[in-house]
Formats: sequence, C-alpha cells, structure tokens
Amino acid sequence: MIDLHTHTIFSDGELIPFELIRRAEAMGYKAIAITDHMDASNLDLIIPRIVKAIEKLKVHVSIDVIPGTEITHAPPELIPELVKEARALGAKIVVVHGETIAEPVKKGTNRAAIEAGADILSHPGMISIEDMLRAKEKNVLLEITARRGHAFTNGYLAKEAIKFGVPLCINTDAHGPSDLILKEHARNILLGAGVEENRIDSVFENSKSLVDRVLRRSNAQSDKKEVPA
Repeated sequence: MIDLHTHTIFSDGELIPFELIRRAEAMGYKAIAITDHMDASNLDLIIPRIVKAIEKLKVHVSIDVIPGTEITHAPPELIPELVKEARALGAKIVVVHGETIAEPVKKGTNRAAIEAGADILSHPGMISIEDMLRAKEKNVLLEITARRGHAFTNGYLAKEAIKFGVPLCINTDAHGPSDLILKEHARNILLGAGVEENRIDSVFENSKSLVDRVLRRSNAQSDKKEVPA
C-alpha cells in the first residue's frame, strides 16, 4: 500500500508523525506522505518540521516517508504561489484539496491546482471533463479516496477518468489510525468505484511512479549538496 494523503496533529489529524508512520509501517505500507492541511498561515511552520522529523526517522524505518502538504480552501488565485512556496520549503509531494461536494470549496480550485503543477488533486468532486483532460496533459494524479463524504463522487471520477485515460491514484486522507487501510481494502474501494479489475494495478502503479520520481529528485539534490565546491 502507498498512501500519499495523510494528516497528523500538525493540522486535524490524531497522531504525531512518528506514530502515524510506525502504524503504516506495521501494516505493511511501502510509502506514505505526510500532507497536513496548510494555507498561507502555516506553510512555513509545518513543512520544515515535517522535513526535520522525516530526516531523523528515515534511516530507522523500512518505509519510504515523504514530506508534503495539502493546500486547503485557498482561493484559486493564491494556489500557484502556495504550491511554489511549499516546494521551496521542502514539500516533495503537493496535494491540493479539490472541489469535493462534501465541503464548500471555491469553484476554480481544481483548475488552479492542475495549472499550478500540483502532484495530486484530492477528491476533485464533479470535476469537469475539460479539467480532467488538462490534468492528463500536466500529469496530475486525480484521487479516488477512501474517506467518507469525499468518496461520494468516486464513481463519477473513475468512470470519466478511465474513459479519457486520465491517471488516478487512491489515498486514505487518513486523520487517525483507523483510517489506514490494507491494499486489499483499497482494491475493493476501486472496484466499488467502478474501476475494472484489469485496471486496478495501474492505479497503484501511478502512486509508485510518483514516489519513484520524488525519491530520484531527492537523491539527486542530496548528491549535489555533497559535491565539494
């Protein structure tokens, strides 16, 4: 299982990062991203602390852990600036909180996130076909979610995304330990959303490919820092 959308006590989650990571590791996860809710008020406070925690922990765990953010309820006009700032602060995976029908997310958020180059557009609700196609062009993953409420539109998203070849991923949007799931549960969620059995592995592979890209970039940056001046 790879989960690239989770929350800790740095926003509205129940666990500190170390415990969330340990619980995921114990369940057999291969990778997890810490993507707490952020806006202009707390990006600079949370991301460096998550980066620091992960740096200390990573040599002691068998799971790949990635620092990230979920930019949440930001006006669409501010999303490009926030995405850029998050990356500069050390977020390796940028999620933007999409236009779920469960919350009053401002219209235009989906398109702004895609154009800003977010890695994942979470629970994008009744996303337009035009925005889906743009996500495909920009290689932005659209999220099938395990979280109640946000999951109401999983079926619509899966049907239309598959029709147009738009890349999907599956995440838990975990806020507590009970939200973490095994891969078989994730598979059943995908099946329930209408993803055919022969397409499910490609959804998992999309998450793995994103993790691989992030780790390659991080390793390349580390190598550059180690080269003597």
